[in-house]
Amino acid sequence: MANRHDALLGAARLVQAVNRIAGEHAPGVATVGMIQSSPNSRNTIPGHVFLTVDLRHPEDAALSAMDKALRAALADLAGEIGLEAAIEEILYIPPIRFDPTCVGAVAAAAEKLGLPHQPIVSGAGHDACNISKVAPTGMIFVPCAAGLSHNEAESATAADLAAGTDILLHAILDLAEPA
Repeated sequence: MANRHDALLGAARLVQAVNRIAGEHAPGVATVGMIQSSPNSRNTIPGHVFLTVDLRHPEDAALSAMDKALRAALADLAGEIGLEAAIEEILYIPPIRFDPTCVGAVAAAAEKLGLPHQPIVSGAGHDACNISKVAPTGMIFVPCAAGLSHNEAESATAADLAAGTDILLHAILDLAEPA
């Protein structure tokens, strides 16, 4: 066992490091969403692993710190178990802040309707992220069963969807005709 250079063992340790890094940079999140092991045979030591890491944080400095911690963790674990390792950044998207006027209009509409609301940070890459580059933008989230979203099992009640739609209507009306 001591002579092995098991790339999958390195990947497993990296997955643990990714989880630790996200925890150390709350409210940051991190996901290892894909792992491909080669030669992918039941009785052959994996000699190569490709995996993806998605790091997200609402603050750019913290996102950079997470990236730096990931690179350091990979270098350390590769050295410990005798592996070659490399990181290739595929895509960097800086954190996006939505328009304060739009965000305020959504909160004001919820207040006006007597509906509970709270500001949240979404790490998901919604269409609104792209729209925010060309127009003032905000988002409205409605509660989902068990808090599950971006998943085929996601579900929301008709009442919650109607409440979200009412908030949208009133926010648009308030922005179209300020008091």
